[in-house]
Amino acid sequence: MVTQKIQINNPAGLHLKPAGNLCKAAMRYRSMITFRFRDTTANAKSVLSVLGACVKCGDEIELMCEGSDEQEALSALVALIQAGLGD
Repeated sequence: MVTQKIQINNPAGLHLKPAGNLCKAAMRYRSMITFRFRDTTANAKSVLSVLGACVKCGDEIELMCEGSDEQEALSALVALIQAGLGD
């Protein structure tokens, strides 16, 4: 398992469009991809799970990837988040 903490910088946080973009990217990988925020663990491949975490701008999440392509998945998702999740 590989993990990395990252800050969400989207002005509106993980609302529908960036949550959808995160899920779409996560589904490209075979690894199990989740993130931890406060006391919640969310499935990054589920839009409802991501939205349910209620992540706002400036919040820090910990991405966790576990599987055969975990490092590639983590690197790609971190780059996507840093780029603003297409928002």
